Amino acid sequence: QVQLVESGGGLVQPGGSLRLSCATSGSIFSFISMGWYRQVPGKERELVATITRDGSTIYADSVKGRFTISRNNAKNTVYLQMISLKPEDTAVYYCNSVPASNKYWGQGTQVTVSS
Repeated sequence: QVQLVESGGGLVQPGGSLRLSCATSGSIFSFISMGWYRQVPGKERELVATITRDGSTIYADSVKGRFTISRNNAKNTVYLQMISLKPEDTAVYYCNSVPASNKYWGQGTQVTVSS
């Protein structure tokens, strides 16, 4: 069964940094676009960063210049480097294919930005 496991979240002060990792259990993810999504209670899940199979990246305006998505296909892992974090970045972060597939949603990793 294909799984996605997110890790790397935590509590960080405004202006701080975190690096999220998404470990995938199947090599299929090396051949498709992958993305990082985030969700806060009461709001819809939003796509914040996408990386295509050839490494092209797309970012939501809210994170552009602060977040960097990358992938290591040899390790079947997708990363999200986040810098200059703001309180409004607080959310549960998930990785999934782009477009997202309901069968790939994992548990996510909580990111809390607070002083």
